Amino acid sequence: MEYVYAALLLHKLGKEVSEDGLKKVISATGVTVDDAKVKLLANALKNVNIDEELEKAIAIATPVASGSNAEVKEVKEEKKEEASAAAEGLSSLFG
Repeated sequence: MEYVYAALLLHKLGKEVSEDGLKKVISATGVTVDDAKVKLLANALKNVNIDEELEKAIAIATPVASGSNAEVKEVKEEKKEEASAAAEGLSSLFG
């Protein structure tokens, strides 16, 4: 997870999420850097709009304010499925 946290930190600070940046952030925490993981993550995030993906994650986590209970349950189930699929995709990066 420290690799993802490092990417989020770089993004939050307006820095490029690059191999070099990830290595610097991760090594600053005292963790031994796995170059393969860094390279994989940097390449995976190269064409990703992180702000857009974070908004999607927030939308998934935010309960629906209106609608019947059945509609709310259906929307939550759909969002759980989307979140699960996204989590599976991210976990495959670190297999």
